Amino acid sequence: MRVNSSAVIVSVIRVLLVDDEALARRGIRQLLASHADVTIIGECSNGLDALAAICADVPDVVFLDVQMPELDGMGVMRRVIAERGMDHVPVTVFLTAYEEFALDAFEVEATDYLLKPVSDERFAAAMQRVRRRLASGPDPLQPRARSDQHLLIPTAKGHRVIALDEIDWIGADDYYAAVNSGGRRYLLRETMTSLEARLDAASFVRVHRAAIVNIARIRELTSADGDMIVILADGTRLPVSRRRRAALSRALV
Repeated sequence: MRVNSSAVIVSVIRVLLVDDEALARRGIRQLLASHADVTIIGECSNGLDALAAICADVPDVVFLDVQMPELDGMGVMRRVIAERGMDHVPVTVFLTAYEEFALDAFEVEATDYLLKPVSDERFAAAMQRVRRRLASGPDPLQPRARSDQHLLIPTAKGHRVIALDEIDWIGADDYYAAVNSGGRRYLLRETMTSLEARLDAASFVRVHRAAIVNIARIRELTSADGDMIVILADGTRLPVSRRRRAALSRALV
């Protein structure tokens, strides 16, 4: 924090730049130059130095290249998470020339994912996200609520971002999970058990080995031949296994 001559407290965002290319670091410095509330506290050219700097200097925000020698950007964040915990890591914006790393970035709760070269408009949007993330608590490095409010699903054209509250239900489909949202179906290569662990138990309930339901979408419970059936708002009918009836009842109380 700093105080100006008018005694107005101005928050300063402390930024660490990490990229193995000096030209790329200079580009981010230039993009940050127009943001008066930002100060660059350091630069690193490899993952090991970045890991040490994050733990020692505790930056508010890290602009982190994905592909680096020795320890890549994803490896840096996984090490930071392992040492400090998910709720005590800097706000992270990943930088890369390749889209295929987006899923990994999402898994470590990155605030944004910028593809090089970065335009002024795209960078400004990223900084807006950074400020919103920092404003979510009095100190960005104090414990904060998990930000897993979306699923990132690969498609033929890139990635589809689906808000969790837009999901109707999720079903097992061989090695995939079929995410059903608004009448559309998206395949995600993840196990039902893994997804269930990521979802908020107050919003989602597993009604069957092969089905997880958004509680807000449940319209009716009925029975057929002694079996319980859950009917969703869109008319979807899903069986409720006997061993999961109690959990469903608790979720609906």
